[in-house]
Amino acid sequence: MDVTVNFKDIKKSDKLRDYVKKKLARLDKLFDKPTEARVVFSKEKDMRVVEINLTSRKLNIHAKETGEDMRSTIDVAVDKVKSQLNKFRDRIQDHRIRRKPREEVIGEEIVEE
Repeated sequence: MDVTVNFKDIKKSDKLRDYVKKKLARLDKLFDKPTEARVVFSKEKDMRVVEINLTSRKLNIHAKETGEDMRSTIDVAVDKVKSQLNKFRDRIQDHRIRRKPREEVIGEEIVEE
């Protein structure tokens, strides 16, 4: 997974960059295609903001989270991304199971009659 990290109104930190890359690397096993991740750290008033955008071939996932502590905010944002990814994968899998070739459907109707 190709991860790009940007900082807005916050000092650049290698620790935060490594932490978010480590967290997103865990999600890499859920993808079968090459994926690109863009992470933006910013500050609004007294709150810290983390935005994660994942893009792949047919997949676009966006998660935004605000909090007081940056590490816990990263954890929550990554959890949001993971849940969205699981929903997407389940939806794709359900469509594959439901969709049957036309000959099998016709064959089942004849058997039921």
